Amino acid sequence: MQNALLLTELHALRDQVTGVMESAVATVDGLLVAADTDGVQPEVVSALAAATLGLGKRTGHEVGMGELREVVIRCRGGYVVVYAVGQIALLAVLADEGLDVSRLHIESRPAVERLNTLLTQAQSRN
Repeated sequence: MQNALLLTELHALRDQVTGVMESAVATVDGLLVAADTDGVQPEVVSALAAATLGLGKRTGHEVGMGELREVVIRCRGGYVVVYAVGQIALLAVLADEGLDVSRLHIESRPAVERLNTLLTQAQSRN
């Protein structure tokens, strides 16, 4: 049931934001929790996103910028955006060059909160 709710959030993000192609939720140590992917290996994305998140958190801390919200990577073919989902998880979003980054940030913030709630509830049940 929890995985279905997570997938609903991932599908909604893809539907709401033009350019979003794939996404995954993973633990902060890189273990895949749920994925809405077609062309990438979600386990690999999860592991790399966890490394990205860790580096971003450390960098933000070292320069005194406070708690990390997201890391945006722009490539020739599009974007990789990694959001911190509380202290326990991350959301990785893969998007094409047509991505409206501002729209993604607006839509992702409530999605991140909902994902955090779902994951925290699941963690407290275990």
